[in-house]
Amino acid sequence: MRELKILVFFFMVLISCKKEQNTNLETEIIKIELSASENSMQPFLFNNGNDLWMSWTEKIDDSLYTLNYSKLDSGKWENPIEITRGEDWFVNWADFPGLAENNGNILTHLLKKSDSATFSYDIHLQLSKFNNNSAVKEFKLHTDSTKTEHGFVTMLPYLNDSFFVTWLDGRNTGGGGHGDAQSTKGAMQIRAARVLSTGEVIEDVVVDNKTCDCCQTSAAITSEGPIIVYRDRSDQEVRDIYISRMVNGSWSIPKPIYNDLWKINGCPVNGPKSSAFNSSLVVAWFTADDNIPKVNISFSNNNGETFDDPIQIDNGNSIGRVDVAMLDDQNALVSWMEATGDIAEIKVLKVNKNGGKKSPLLISSLSASRSSGFPQMEVLNDMVYFAWNDNSEDQSTVKTARVSVSAFD
Repeated sequence: MRELKILVFFFMVLISCKKEQNTNLETEIIKIELSASENSMQPFLFNNGNDLWMSWTEKIDDSLYTLNYSKLDSGKWENPIEITRGEDWFVNWADFPGLAENNGNILTHLLKKSDSATFSYDIHLQLSKFNNNSAVKEFKLHTDSTKTEHGFVTMLPYLNDSFFVTWLDGRNTGGGGHGDAQSTKGAMQIRAARVLSTGEVIEDVVVDNKTCDCCQTSAAITSEGPIIVYRDRSDQEVRDIYISRMVNGSWSIPKPIYNDLWKINGCPVNGPKSSAFNSSLVVAWFTADDNIPKVNISFSNNNGETFDDPIQIDNGNSIGRVDVAMLDDQNALVSWMEATGDIAEIKVLKVNKNGGKKSPLLISSLSASRSSGFPQMEVLNDMVYFAWNDNSEDQSTVKTARVSVSAFD
C-alpha cells in the first residue's frame, strides 16, 4: 500500500509538471525575425482583419532615410519593400510614419520639412498598390501652405477603398514654439478627412479648434462610423482625453472620456489609443493628475456616446506609451511601459469591462529613453503581435514578437 501511495504521488507530480510546462508554452513569447538594417526604427503595426502589415524607417546616413513596409506571411515577414526615401524628412521619436491598407491600396504617411524652422513640416501621403512599388503617388494631406507643424496622423481603411484620416494641424499657430504654454498665437487643431484611392482628399473639416500640441491621435470605426480620441487643451491648461464621433454626417461636440483634470503647462507627448468591436469601444490613456502617473482604460457599449468609469491597469510606475486592442465586446488587451531608472518594460494585461484584470505579461525590457519610441500591439487570428525599438549597443533596431491570446486567460 505504501508503494502504491508513492506511485500515486509521483504520478500527480508528473501531471503537475506537465501542466506547468504547457502553461509556459502557452505564454512563450516568440521572436519574429525582420530583414532590416541595424539603423531601423519607428515600427508601426496595422492589421486589416486578415493580414498584418508593418512600416518602419531606416537611417542610411546623417540626412537620408527610407520608409519601408512588409507583410506577415505564414508567421514570417516578407522581404521588405522600400516605399520612398528622402533627405528633407522631419524624423521624430513620437511622430513617426504609419501605414494602412484597403483592398490592395497601401497608404503611408511621413513628415517633410517645409521651412528651415525646426517645427515647420507637412504631412505627405504615399499611395501605391501592394507589390507594385513602381506606381507610388505622393501628395500633401492638407491644403494650407503655412510653415507650421502638421503631424500625428491616424489612418484607417474606410468606405469602399478609401481611408479615414485624422491629424494635428498647426496652420493657426503661426509657427510658434513646439508645445508652447500660454502661447499668444493660435492653437493646434485636430482635423479629419477622407482620402480616396485616386489620391483625392475630400471632406476635410476641423473637429476641435484647440488641442494639445504633440500627443498622438487615435481613431476607430464603430458600427455607427468613425470616432476620434485625442488629448484636448483647455484655456486653463487642463489636458484630458476627449472624443468626437461622426453622427449623421457631422462631428459631435468633443467631450471628455473622463475628467482627470490633469493640468500641465506643456505637452506630455503621450496620446491615447482606441479600439472598436461592433458597437463596443475601448480607450486607453496616460495621465498624471496630482503628479501620480497612471494608465487608465474605459469601455463604452454605445459607440462612444458614454463611457464607464476608468480602470487603472498599472502599478504606479507607468510612463504611458499605451496601446489597446479589443478581443470581444467585453474584454481588451492593454500595453504600456513601466520604468525603473533607465530601464523600462513593455507590459500587457487583459481587462474585462467589469473591472476584472489578469496578471500582466512582460514582453520585453528596453530603454526608458525617448529613443525607445512607442511600442506597437495588434491582435490577429488568436495571436498578439508586438513591435518596438531595441536601443542596445547605441543602435536602434526594430524587434517584433508574438504570443498566443490564450496566454492572457
